[in-house]
Amino acid sequence: MLQTPIKTLSLAEFLQLRETKPAREYIDGQIVPKPMPQGDRSTIQVELTEAINAVAKKQKIARAYTELRCTIGEWAIVPDIAVFAWERIPVDDEGNVANTFSIAPDWIIEILSPGQNSIRVTGKILHALEYGSQMGWLIDPETRSVLIYPPKQQPQLLQKETDSLPVPALVSDLHLTVGDLFGWLQYRKL
Repeated sequence: MLQTPIKTLSLAEFLQLRETKPAREYIDGQIVPKPMPQGDRSTIQVELTEAINAVAKKQKIARAYTELRCTIGEWAIVPDIAVFAWERIPVDDEGNVANTFSIAPDWIIEILSPGQNSIRVTGKILHALEYGSQMGWLIDPETRSVLIYPPKQQPQLLQKETDSLPVPALVSDLHLTVGDLFGWLQYRKL
């Protein structure tokens, strides 16, 4: 059987493609679609972004972004939440936030969706850490657990409601527990 070779795109060619919803990522030379956000992932994403920005944005320490394309090395990824130290946020000539972020976030946060490949998501976190991220989180709403990835250290699994979630130094005033994080899913208790 004769197989037609698959045309591969370079990172530059990928970045010229029209954006889609859901977003696509460019990982190891492959185009990978992100799953559509579902209720639990979306809820955690919004609430956590607001919590981070409440502590860091007002004081101009850092800013959390959702679904922001970050070009890191030869990858173009779209973390669920990307947190940047205030002075590292790219700006254009007029001093506005730039459209292109070609640096790793200081803190990368991913939230698993049902059926999403956890190895691929972990690979994105590890890639960001390799390029300078201070910390990565992998949140799994199904198991109510969080894997913490500090750079060049053993990951830490947190599952108890009382477990305090470590954060990067730039947002050291943010204090959350595993219970706080997954408590946002308890709609009737809000």
